[in-house]
Amino acid sequence: MNYSDTIAKTPKTLTELEQRLLLKTSGEHRAGFRDHVIFSVALGTGLREHEILALNIGDVYDASGKVRRRVQLRVFKQSSKDADCQEVLFPDTLRNKLDKYFGWKKRKGEDTSEMAPLFVSRNNKRLSARQLRHAFGVWQKRAGFERRFSFHAIRHSSCSNLYRATRDIRITQRFARHKSIVTTTIYTHPSDEDLLRSVRDLPC
Repeated sequence: MNYSDTIAKTPKTLTELEQRLLLKTSGEHRAGFRDHVIFSVALGTGLREHEILALNIGDVYDASGKVRRRVQLRVFKQSSKDADCQEVLFPDTLRNKLDKYFGWKKRKGEDTSEMAPLFVSRNNKRLSARQLRHAFGVWQKRAGFERRFSFHAIRHSSCSNLYRATRDIRITQRFARHKSIVTTTIYTHPSDEDLLRSVRDLPC
């Protein structure tokens, strides 16, 4: 094995502009609210694709329909730290969007009972990973992205955002729910946003 093979590669992340464009485009489109909320959940919590798709109404809302601040995950990456119990915190901006989302689902006649999926397809069945990936590709095109991302890049972007804001590797590890802090060190690498800022004023 080469030495270079032992060094974790910098994760591919969306720039701040790309994140804003994704949220703006999906948020302003008449048919984009569900996907806008999904992207907001991913950016606000760092949840993985399968963790988001596994969420039920009762995981996110209490019996009165109020959005929880702390959400216990039923489905998560088993190799993560504290694999028997994982919890994520929902920021206030995300909670406000989820509050509107609950009303939106009710107006559409979607099931809002405790065990119902949080995100459903047009057929009112739990949204699949394939459907989510397709939707993410569509929104990237609508937002005018010059490059294409996998959905997991949103998690990388979320964790990178937190590390840049705090410069605290321990907080980032807890947020990412990594078992080893070594895994979290990928977010200490210069991000695509850092690189863009660095080259913007180069003489050429």
